[in-house]
Amino acid sequence: MASEPPNSLVSRFGPNEWLVDEIYEQYLKDKNSVDPAWWDFFEDYAPVEYSPAAVPHAAATPEQSSSTPTTATPTTTTPTTPPAPSTPASTPALAPASTPPPDAATPPSDDTTDASVVEPEVLRGAAGRVVTNMEASLSVPTATSVRSVPVKLLMDNRVVINNHLSRGRGGKVSLTHVIGFAVVRAIATMPEMGYGFTQVDGKPAVLRNEDVNLGLAIDLAKDDGTRQLLVPNIKGAQRMDFAAFWAAYEDVVRRARGGKLEVTDFAGTTVSLTNPGTIGTNHSIPRLMEGQGCIVGVGAMEYPADWQGASSETIVRNAVSKIMTLTSTYDHRIIQGAQSGEFLRRIHQLLLGEDDFYGDIFRSLRIPYEPVLWASDISASHETDLDKTVRVQEIIHAYRVRGHLMADTDPLEYEQRSHPDLDVLSHGLTLWDLDREFPTGGFGGRALMKLREILGVLRDAYTRTVGIEYMHLQDPDQRQWIQERLEIPHVKPDRDEQLRMLNKLNEAEALETFLHTKYVGQKRFSLEGAESLIPLLDEILADAAHDDILEVAIGMPHRGRLNVLTNIAGKSYSQVFREFEGDYGDDSVQGSGDVKY
Repeated sequence: MASEPPNSLVSRFGPNEWLVDEIYEQYLKDKNSVDPAWWDFFEDYAPVEYSPAAVPHAAATPEQSSSTPTTATPTTTTPTTPPAPSTPASTPALAPASTPPPDAATPPSDDTTDASVVEPEVLRGAAGRVVTNMEASLSVPTATSVRSVPVKLLMDNRVVINNHLSRGRGGKVSLTHVIGFAVVRAIATMPEMGYGFTQVDGKPAVLRNEDVNLGLAIDLAKDDGTRQLLVPNIKGAQRMDFAAFWAAYEDVVRRARGGKLEVTDFAGTTVSLTNPGTIGTNHSIPRLMEGQGCIVGVGAMEYPADWQGASSETIVRNAVSKIMTLTSTYDHRIIQGAQSGEFLRRIHQLLLGEDDFYGDIFRSLRIPYEPVLWASDISASHETDLDKTVRVQEIIHAYRVRGHLMADTDPLEYEQRSHPDLDVLSHGLTLWDLDREFPTGGFGGRALMKLREILGVLRDAYTRTVGIEYMHLQDPDQRQWIQERLEIPHVKPDRDEQLRMLNKLNEAEALETFLHTKYVGQKRFSLEGAESLIPLLDEILADAAHDDILEVAIGMPHRGRLNVLTNIAGKSYSQVFREFEGDYGDDSVQGSGDVKY
């Protein structure tokens, strides 16, 4: 790329060419205000529209500063008189000799000028480049395929993903992240949608791109209230799993909003994704730039027009899904309509979960349970409603009995867990029942709950990182006591509470690390791998104190005893270290030993 002429490289930026001009203008004003990554690119970059005759801040000769307007394109003339000498910077500029003297017959200007006459503004720089790009796009013979896709499964799985992320590392997955990944997966099976048209010795040719460089249309608001469209791309997206794709997507957007994009971020786009649905547009046919094979438009996600006046209860009962309109605008010189239609059908299939699409996403994010699956709704009637109520009670009982079998209790080994007794499909329920209300018999402290809420409470109680098995207890009061404390919605600890737990973990880890380094080989029954015992004990004892419990007895095993003595019971580090050195004190009844407690 370094050997490619700058102007030739700019032509490959497509809709981003305006940005090159804008950064170049900033570069001319103040080189240090531009990212150094652009300096080499602009070293030999000299577009006509930014020549000294066209740039207002460039030095101008007296002829250029006259009242006669000049065009952006310089013209060659043969001077009949010697050019006027330039005016030194320290001397005020004189009126050019060619300026005619005031005409006495010309009436003086007054305030009677028609204010309604507005002089046209010449579009240059970024705005002028947009005009150039749009006119150039007219030379690309395009056609557009359109397809409507139900998005209920997409939305339901996004809820599951983000609920899991909120309990752990944080972050959010957007619907566009998943749709973009589906586009990449679809192109992997239909690479011709990412080919480009070119010419070789004046003859038409196909550029068979090996990589999928997915362009992302990013709308940015400037300080002056205007808006700009950037289309950087994710390089080699077909080689990424969803976690890597999500991270690359967010990195590109973050750098675009922070003005940190580099030259290479814009070059080589093969397919673009635009999402006008975020501003309510249902159906989009975007312009296709030279060099790209296809651009996918994502429309707004709304209920079909026939159902937009129905109540939410009616929509849920009749299993009506929101839909979105996908468009594929393609270069008709190298892509045919049947290929574009098949491409959209492939995206449709993936968004409905075919080829384990959501399973791959869940595994890449290390979500330890299976995604929601697509299924047809079971017809609703009075009889089936009663039957489903019984099946919901069966699911609640199944989680109480077997929920611990799906608990994520191994922090070292990832496994996507499932059990047929805990699968809603095994109980004759589908994703269409998630937003329907069912009698609960008091479960979760409520008489009626949506199935989605019931499953959320059950998963929080039984299938997270702690496995609980208690239904073997013979006393119903004991089982009820446990259920009342388990089957409640998950509440994430606040920031101060999390920091307190982190500090206790750090104290436990620091002691074990020091003892292992300082007293190698001595018996100390380390707590390594179970340091979470310390914040757990700390929380239990703090709650005991708030409940006015006056005395607590800890039946402590050897393992972790030193850590509990120092970080819970308050034994000083200096006393522990003296005992390791053999100083047990004069009043010690133990004498000596190899276990320091």
